Amino acid sequence: MEWGVVAIIAVAVVLAGSKLPQLARNVGRAQGEFKKGIREGAVDEPESAPATPSSAQAVPPVPDQPKTEQPPAE
Repeated sequence: MEWGVVAIIAVAVVLAGSKLPQLARNVGRAQGEFKKGIREGAVDEPESAPATPSSAQAVPPVPDQPKTEQPPAE
């Protein structure tokens, strides 16, 4: 490596070094919350839920929207 690249990396590590423990802590907390959400989501789902809605629960189709004319791009 060139000495300039080594110097830039060294300066970056020194400047960001004080923030690394806080960053690692935040990543760990986010990972824990994510895993907790995954576990709770798996428990909350009913096992006998239908895969598709019945005809009584079907949502009516949305009517087509009128198309608007747009000026040609220049």
